[in-house]
Amino acid sequence: MNRFELIRQWANKKGIYDKGDPKTQTLKLVEESGELAKAILNDDQSEVIDAIGDCVVVLTSIAHMRGVTIEQCIDEAYNVISKRKGKMINGTFVKNK
Repeated sequence: MNRFELIRQWANKKGIYDKGDPKTQTLKLVEESGELAKAILNDDQSEVIDAIGDCVVVLTSIAHMRGVTIEQCIDEAYNVISKRKGKMINGTFVKNK
């Protein structure tokens, strides 16, 4: 069983799918993203790892609630970015228009 399936089983047992919804989970994602930003600003590697993991867990639940899997979302994103052209500008990849 892969990690994403384990996350889905955990979320189901915790009632996230029955009692939550994509809106509340999106708010949770914003909270976790804020924790990630704080950890990066504080150069706290253990908190960075924790926050990234939390974001992935929440994204896995949002995908499930929307009737797709996180694996499908990752595959779709990779299919798009793998063909993308652009360049790095001030530390950020900027895609060609």
